[in-house]
Amino acid sequence: MDPTLKNRVTSALKAEIPTLPRGLRVGAKYVLDHPSDFGLDPIRETARKAGVSPYTLVRLAERLGFEGYDDLRAPFRQALVSAAVEKPAWVERLREEGEPGRVQAEAALNEMAIVQRTLEGVKAGQIERVVAMLLAGPNVYLTAARASYALAYYLHYVGRMALPSLQLIPRHMNSPIDDLDTAGVDDVLIAITFTPYSRDTIEACRFATRKGMKLVMISDSEIVSPEFAADETLVASMLSTHHFGCYAGAMALIETLIAQLVARGGEASRLRIASYEKLRRESQAYWAGQKKR
Repeated sequence: MDPTLKNRVTSALKAEIPTLPRGLRVGAKYVLDHPSDFGLDPIRETARKAGVSPYTLVRLAERLGFEGYDDLRAPFRQALVSAAVEKPAWVERLREEGEPGRVQAEAALNEMAIVQRTLEGVKAGQIERVVAMLLAGPNVYLTAARASYALAYYLHYVGRMALPSLQLIPRHMNSPIDDLDTAGVDDVLIAITFTPYSRDTIEACRFATRKGMKLVMISDSEIVSPEFAADETLVASMLSTHHFGCYAGAMALIETLIAQLVARGGEASRLRIASYEKLRRESQAYWAGQKKR
C-alpha cells in the first residue's frame, strides 16, 4: 500500500469537510480527530463513537473515491502507531496502594501518554513557522475562554518576555471582536479552544480571517469549524481518565512554543527577562524590609 495514502486521505477530508452534508461532516471530523481509533475499530464501533450511522461512514468512503469502508480505513490501520509509554516502577507501586493509588497511577500514565502523543504529532518545522509568523506580526493577539483561559494567561505572561507585541484579549470584559476591530492584515491571532469550542473564540477566529489576519490555533482538532481555516493549528491530545479534558499535552505545546520564542528573541529577549528578574528581586527585598520594621 502507498505509504503516503493516509496523508492524502487526510488532506482530502480537510478540503472536503466544508462542503459535506452534516452527517458526513461529523463522520469526517471524527476520522481526522481520532485516526488511531478509526484505524483500529470496526465500522459499528466507529459509528457509535462518532454518533453517526454505519451507512454514513460507507457514504463518506464512497465520497472520497473508495469502494467501501474497509478501503478507507486500510491506510489508517497500516499507519497505526501505538502511543503507549513505558510504565515506571513507581507507577506499579502506586497501583498496590489501593483505589486512590490506582486512580493516581492511571492519571499519571495518561498524562505521560498524551504529552508524548501531542509532541510526536507536531509536524517538522511547524513550530518554527508559527514562531516566524508571530515575530513578523506588528501585533499578536491571544484569546481563549473558560478553562483554556488559564493556558492563554500563562502563554501571555511568559511569552511577552520574548514577544512584546503579544496582547491578551478581551480586555475589560469585552468581546474579543472589540479588540480586533482595529487589527490589520499583517497582525496575528492566536486562539486556544478545545471541545466544546467556545462560541466567543470561534467568532473571534471568523472575524480575524474575514479581516485577512493570520490565524494560529491551539486545539484538539485541525477542523474546529468549517467556516474558517487556520494558517497553522497545533493539535493537543485531550484524553483523560476523568470527565474533563486533560491539558498536559496543550501545556507541553505551549512550553515548546515559548522555548522557541525565547531562543529566537536573542539578546533583546535576554535583556527583557533579566530586567523582569531584577524587578522581582527588588520587590522582594522591599517587602522583606517592610516586615522588619
